[in-house]
Amino acid sequence: MKIVVIGGSGLIGTKLVNKLRELGHEVVAASPTSGVNTITGEGLAEALAGAQVVVDVANSPSFEDAAVLKFFETSGRNLLAAEAAAGVGHHVALSVVGTDRLLQSGYFRAKMAQEDLIKASKVPYTILRSTQFFEFLNGIAQSATDGQTVRLSPAFVQPVVSDDVAAAMADVTLGAPVNGTVELAGPERLRLDELVQRFLSANHDARQVVADVHARYFGAELNDQSLIPGDNPRIAPTRFEDWLSRSRPQR
Repeated sequence: MKIVVIGGSGLIGTKLVNKLRELGHEVVAASPTSGVNTITGEGLAEALAGAQVVVDVANSPSFEDAAVLKFFETSGRNLLAAEAAAGVGHHVALSVVGTDRLLQSGYFRAKMAQEDLIKASKVPYTILRSTQFFEFLNGIAQSATDGQTVRLSPAFVQPVVSDDVAAAMADVTLGAPVNGTVELAGPERLRLDELVQRFLSANHDARQVVADVHARYFGAELNDQSLIPGDNPRIAPTRFEDWLSRSRPQR
């Protein structure tokens, strides 16, 4: 089967491309560096020719409100139109658990716009909404740092490792379109402030995390339901401590 992975050189894209190739599929790792640009349309028709499935794991280079909305709307429209023209039978997209509950945030408004375009398209689809990746904890800490203080919400999160996200993406990619949303979460429910403090301490980072219920997460205040999956999510196997002990020597 020919599968095109948009954003195929990123964190999830690279892992997904490798998994699908190991399973014997013809996989195009599409990105601007490979001559496929969903914003300009360059190389899109050629890449999609003969493809049965297209997977979109691309992310905006800017999280500024107007820029991120323009990215997901432009990319989504161009990609879905090209898929319809090429007769693609399944569009798979990676989104975020809680997107519809975090519309104070420009980033999540943009992800919601992307999801709405997919649902309005005639291309059969599956949206996989994932919780936060362990690999993004450093970036979350950086975004909330002031001096030696990291101010974060104590809201619950249920994070997941990127390897498990790529495995779930491969699974839904090779399955039939559900024309709906599948949620993926890690095996543990943890408080965001405590999770980031554990991450910093494990890396001998002297910054201290302060719990603040009004601290914003990409522009939105959180509550205990904001980033938690609903009923019957897929539960990934990897626990935070297992990832931490495995990844610590690499840091």
